[in-house]
Parts: sequence; C-alpha cells; structure tokens
Amino acid sequence: MPALSFRSAAAALILSAALPALAQAPANKPAAAKPASAKPAPKTLAKKTPPPPPEPVLTDADETQLAAAERAHLGDYACEFKESVHIQKHPKVAGYVDVVWKKNTFTMKPVLSSTGALRLEDVTGRTLMIQIANKSMLLDTKIGQRLLDECVHPEQERLMAAAKAARMQDPEAEAAAARNSLGITPAAGK
Repeated sequence: MPALSFRSAAAALILSAALPALAQAPANKPAAAKPASAKPAPKTLAKKTPPPPPEPVLTDADETQLAAAERAHLGDYACEFKESVHIQKHPKVAGYVDVVWKKNTFTMKPVLSSTGALRLEDVTGRTLMIQIANKSMLLDTKIGQRLLDECVHPEQERLMAAAKAARMQDPEAEAAAARNSLGITPAAGK
C-alpha cells in the first residue's frame, strides 16, 4: 500500500506542476507545441513611398524676373567634392528655374541683387542658390549651411579665363589692383 500512496503523491505533484500552464491556455483551444528549432516568421514591412510634395503655386513673372531668369546659367555645374548640380528652365512657368541636386528638385525664382549677384530663391523658402562671376553655391536657408560650394558652370569658366587673359595683357592694371588694400578696382565713370 505504501507504494500506491507514493504513486498518488507523484501524480498529484505532476498534476499540480501542469495546472498553471493549463490555466493560461484558452479552454477551447489546445496548447500547440512549437518545435524548438522553429524560427519566427520574418515580418515583411512594405515600404511606403511618401506622396510627392504638392507643386508650388507660381505667379506670373514680371519683366525684372524674366530678365534675371535670362542671366541664369543653365546646364551642368561641377562642384567641390565631385558633386554636381543641374539648372534648367521650369517646364511650365516662364521666369522660373529648376535646380536639380541629387534626388532633389528645387523650383526657384531668379532675383538680381544690388551687388550684381544672381539669387535663385527657392519658392518654398528652403534653399538659395547664388551665382557670382567665378562660382555658384547652394545654401540651405533653414539651417544656415552651405550644401554645395565652388560650383562652376562652363560659362563661368570662360569668363574667368577671359579675365585672367586680360590681366596678363595689362600688367599695370594687375599691379594697381594689388596696391588696392581691398583688392577692389573701382569702375571708371561712376
């Protein structure tokens, strides 16, 4: 008889150990055993591409803006660190240009500044491209940082080569410019 009570005690112990696991499983579903070597199925996340930003509303360009747009150097620019930027006329509205850099396209309004530089102002207010005689640069106006510098269009290269050749032809003008403490030669007749 003592062996029977030992068996009863062992069965009760096993049953009491299994009861918490059975209490957690739903009553109508048997607990499914997973093989130890089974890996969880990988979650596949479909990448959602964000919709393109809405196209900005562009007003008709006035004569000043149209004249400024004609001064913009269109085409490819070679920039520092082997970067490049491309400027083209806006396909729908005259007087605007599109600046393409990496995968970004910025629609810009050309504006002549009082210094003679050409400002290409992003219509969304995010970026600014400045064209001066010897280079161009792309700026992020929100964070106050240059995105691209030392961008040179073939026309700017031609103008720099012509200016260098003119200096070589007139050494006295070169010496006079060097004597000027700021390196600025005033324009005659103004």
